[in-house]
Amino acid sequence: MDLRDTIRTYRLFSGSYDIVFGPVFHPGRKEAVRIANDRPGQRLLEVGVGTGLSLPYFRRDSRVTGIDISAEMLEKARGRVERQHLAQVEALQVMDAEHLDFEDNSFDAVLALYVASVVPSPARFAAEMRRVCIPGGTIVLVNHFTSDQWALRFMERRLAHLARHIGFHADFPLDAFVRESGLTVREIRPSNLFGYWRLLRCINEKPASTFC
Repeated sequence: MDLRDTIRTYRLFSGSYDIVFGPVFHPGRKEAVRIANDRPGQRLLEVGVGTGLSLPYFRRDSRVTGIDISAEMLEKARGRVERQHLAQVEALQVMDAEHLDFEDNSFDAVLALYVASVVPSPARFAAEMRRVCIPGGTIVLVNHFTSDQWALRFMERRLAHLARHIGFHADFPLDAFVRESGLTVREIRPSNLFGYWRLLRCINEKPASTFC
């Protein structure tokens, strides 16, 4: 999968993203933020913040940084921050999730909502989240993973080749992701409509894997 495909897809969808991916995904966003942002004064990173749909859910006493590969999506997020006076948002930056421009142990918690299956290397993406999160910090992901139901799994595998060309892993097994990511998963629960998505609550155990 090519990162340029993902950038092109998000550029095309930036105007309609909130309508298509808004309310139906709100339960996962709200629960992920609640789990990660559970104490006052935390510094948090959201990887793949998109148009900033999750930003209003963070505590007002937190310090939130959001990054995304799409400049168009971030423009929408900046507008949301301004309109809703989201003072907890410290920065919104264009950045590659697989090459985070932050020092080690920079954040108390890291979130990635609907991102793991749109990055070229999920293992590198996870290693970067682990690197910038403090030891013992919380990492929360919400994502689509390959269905346990044979009919849906068959469809996902048939669509996998096409999905790669728009920057998406349609066939994305949970077990393989957990194994390759090196994440220490403490809890997995169903999320959103029909429980088709999964929420993973992880504890950051150091050291993180390194990639050249």
